Amino acid sequence: METRPIRFIYRGQVQEVTQAPATRTVLQYIREDLHCTGTKEGCAEGDCGACTVMVGELGGDGRLQLRAVNACIQLLPTLDGKVLYTVEDLRQDDGSLHPVQQAMVDLHGAQCGFCTPGFIMSLWGLYLSHPHDAPPPSREQIDDVLSGNLCRCTGYRPIIDAAQAMHRYPAAQFDRAAVEKQLQAIQSDGMLAYQYQGQTFHAPRTLDELARLREQYPEARILAGSTDIGLWVTKQFRDLPHLIYIGRVAELRELAPTADNDLYIGAGVLLNDAFDALVKDHPELTELRQRFASFPIRNAGTLGGNVANGSPIGDSMPALIALRARVVLRKGERVRMLPLEDLYLAYQKTAMEPGEFVQGLLVPRDKSGWQFRTYKLSKRFDQDISAVCAAFAIELDGGRVRSARIAFGGMAATPKRAALAEQALQGQDWDEARVQAAMQALEQDYQPLSDMRASSEYRSQAAANLLYRFFLETRPENALSAAQLNVFTRAQASLEAQP
Repeated sequence: METRPIRFIYRGQVQEVTQAPATRTVLQYIREDLHCTGTKEGCAEGDCGACTVMVGELGGDGRLQLRAVNACIQLLPTLDGKVLYTVEDLRQDDGSLHPVQQAMVDLHGAQCGFCTPGFIMSLWGLYLSHPHDAPPPSREQIDDVLSGNLCRCTGYRPIIDAAQAMHRYPAAQFDRAAVEKQLQAIQSDGMLAYQYQGQTFHAPRTLDELARLREQYPEARILAGSTDIGLWVTKQFRDLPHLIYIGRVAELRELAPTADNDLYIGAGVLLNDAFDALVKDHPELTELRQRFASFPIRNAGTLGGNVANGSPIGDSMPALIALRARVVLRKGERVRMLPLEDLYLAYQKTAMEPGEFVQGLLVPRDKSGWQFRTYKLSKRFDQDISAVCAAFAIELDGGRVRSARIAFGGMAATPKRAALAEQALQGQDWDEARVQAAMQALEQDYQPLSDMRASSEYRSQAAANLLYRFFLETRPENALSAAQLNVFTRAQASLEAQP
């Protein structure tokens, strides 16, 4: 297979890379090869946001799509056919600062300045997506966009002030049409096959190409958003001789309702896009969407990647399992479907055969008769790994449980249903006594480990308490709202903290 250079646009010029490892990160290339050091390295794991950059590509409609991502865990070959922006690109043609930068200066949004370029890039993304003549972005919008940026010295108040003020300055021009023309000029119809010193990087353009590659190279690693594999490079220094990147396969970006009233989510659909679609059908997922990683991680990672990874602490799987989701698998020309819970066999072991890959997910849209909730417990509200992630769905016939689906993450070696707790509820009245019996059954369903996030005792008690909370929110009589329960929880915590 013929190889060719990695081609992308940076600072208005076409960059061609032929002499770089396939696992070189975008951040390393920016700082060490291009010597543009405005973008910083803090954590090297996509957590602090000091390395935030903007990446743009042509969408299916030929229009430019821009998204803020963490450069420290993005691999250089994934830039092929795209445009890269760093903080150096924001200065205006007349030498003045961009309104985002000027607002940060005027409202004292920086002290040491190390994290500031990352904040600037995240806010630039909001600046471009928010209409200039509209009211300022809401606090919720700003908090969401900045959820992946950590500031240790300034504090967030002046940064949020700058975000609310940045549209008051004279508008900065951004020529999307010119960028789209540049991107069209570097597009290639065929797949990228890049090789360097024993490393191979394939970026197929069609689903059939991906299927053939996967069958031919079953030992290769499939790369989507690099939000996990990137850490294999920066933290574990793992040898990755062959990567197959799915980010250029248009069919994997399919996101649409089906004739059977499912929502089909292709394996390449970004987490932000997938959750936006899921929340429309299931608004109960709103908080989980907000708390799933951070905004730039959701701009890079895919729902299909989270599912295929099969991590026991992956937050999407409990909710998807409770919603009766099915996973679509492909090997060569063969396509098969599995209930999502049947995909996971043991820790980091799935039912996928060699040469098989996740093509997409089917999530039922109809929830008539069902009550559904998700809950996440973690030490931080934003961008934290769950100690316990729970999802509950019950189908009620009057006051009787016709069907129950309970799934947890963080409680076992895989995302797992609570079979005994479900059995305790099946066909029973949805009342206090049955729920207490199901809470007891959870102790037999899971024997969680203790780790730095939580003890096994905490996890067991929290899991049972979350089931009880679900009952309080959904019981046939005198159901309590989430807001009421949150007030009670805060008051109880305050009482327990008193000497």
